[in-house]
Amino acid sequence: MNRTEEMIGMKSLFIFFIPLGLSASLVTISHIIINSTLVRAENSEFILASYTIAISLFGITERLGVLLRQTCSSLVRDRDSYKLMSKFALYLIGCLMLAAISVAFTPVGDFIFAKVFGANATMVDDIKEIYQVLIFVTIFSSLRCLTQGIIIYNRQTKWLTIGMGIRLAVMYLLSIFFIYSGNISGKTGAIIFLAGMIVECLISFIEARKLVRKMPEKHEQEIKSKRAIFKFYSPLMYSSLIVVMIGPAINVSLGKTADIELAIASFAIATSLTQLILSFFSYIHQIVINFYGEHNILVKKFLLLTGFLPCILVAILSYTPLGGFFLEYVMGVNGRLLDASLHVLKATLLMALVFPFVDYFNGLLMVFKRTKVTIISQSAKLVVTLIALIIGVNFAAQWNGVIGAIGTSLGFLAELMVVSIYVHAIERTKGQSLFVGIKALTKNEK
Repeated sequence: MNRTEEMIGMKSLFIFFIPLGLSASLVTISHIIINSTLVRAENSEFILASYTIAISLFGITERLGVLLRQTCSSLVRDRDSYKLMSKFALYLIGCLMLAAISVAFTPVGDFIFAKVFGANATMVDDIKEIYQVLIFVTIFSSLRCLTQGIIIYNRQTKWLTIGMGIRLAVMYLLSIFFIYSGNISGKTGAIIFLAGMIVECLISFIEARKLVRKMPEKHEQEIKSKRAIFKFYSPLMYSSLIVVMIGPAINVSLGKTADIELAIASFAIATSLTQLILSFFSYIHQIVINFYGEHNILVKKFLLLTGFLPCILVAILSYTPLGGFFLEYVMGVNGRLLDASLHVLKATLLMALVFPFVDYFNGLLMVFKRTKVTIISQSAKLVVTLIALIIGVNFAAQWNGVIGAIGTSLGFLAELMVVSIYVHAIERTKGQSLFVGIKALTKNEK
C-alpha cells in the first residue's frame, strides 16, 4: 500500500466513522440533558435515584430492540427481506411490550423494584410512574433502530447525526420548559426522553422509506423467512440478556452502600459523562465489519490512532479543573454530589482505556463469524463485575458510587481478555495479528 492509497483509505474510514460516532455521542448528551434537568429539582438525589433505577430496568427491553439495527443492516438487501424484517420487528416489539406492561402495572413491578433493586418503599411508586412512560420509549426506539439499519447499510450515516441533532433540540427545549416551570419529577425525565425518541424515529423512518423504494425487489442474498432472521438475532439476544443484567446488578449493589441515594446519583452522573466520551468510539466494530476484509492493516492503524483517546479525555476531566467545571456549570451538579461524582469519574479510567479495544475485537468476531464467543465474553464480564460489586459492598461500602465504577471497569477488562485471546488464536493462523499488521504497515511506508 503506498501513501496515496493509505490517505484515501483512512479518509474513507473517517467519513464513514465520524457521523456514527457523533450520533452515538449525541445519544449520551440526551441523557445528560435529562440528568441536568432532574438535578435541579428540590429533592434531586431522590429523583435521580428513582429515575436511574427505572431506566436500568428499561435498558433490558430497549437493548433487545436496539439489536434490530445491526440485524437489519446485516440481513436486509431488498424490499421483500425488509417486509420480513418489519414483521419480525413487530412481533418482537409486541413481546417486549407484554413484559414491560407486567412490570409497570402489576405487583410484579413492586417486587422487582423493592426486593431486587432494594428501593425504599417511598421510591417504588415514583419508579413505577417513570417506567410506565418508558414503555412507550421502547416502541419508538425499536422502530428507530429498524429504520437506521437500512440507513447504515446504504452508508447514509449522516442521517443518524441529523436525526439525533433534531432530537436533542426538542429535548433541550422541553428541559428548559420544565426547569422554568419548576415542576420537575422523575416522570419529567421520562417524558423528555419519549419526546426526543419520537422525533428521531420519525426522521429515520422518512429517510429509510426513501431508501427502501430504491432497493431491488429481490436480491441473491435474500432471507427467506422470519426463522432465518431469528437464527441471526438469537445469539445477539442471548449475549445481550447477559450484559443488560449488569446495570440492575450495579444499582442493586449501590442500594446496599453507606448512602444509597448519593451512591446511585453520583454513579449515574459520572458514568453519563464517561459514556459521552466512550459513545463516540462505540462504532469501531462497524469500521472492522465494513473495511477489515480489504484493508485490515489500515483498520489496525485506525484503532491505534483512536483507541487511546477516550482514556486521555477521561483523565483530563478527572484530574484537571475542567471536570469539576463541566459538572457544576453544564450539568448543574454541586455540593457533596459534585465531589462524589468526581471520585466515581476517576474510577472509570480503566473502562475508558479498555472499551475501544473490546469493540474492535467484537467486530472481528463478527467478521470471522464467531459471534458465539460473545456469550462467553459477556458471561465473564458479568461474573467479574458481580464479584467486584460483592467485595466492594461487603468491605468498602463507604466508597458508594465508586464501587459501581470499579465493578464496571473490571468487567470490561475481563471481556477484553476473553475476546482478545480468542481472536489472537484465529489471527495467528492467518498471520494477521495486530502487531504483525502494524509491522507490515511500517515496512510498506518505508
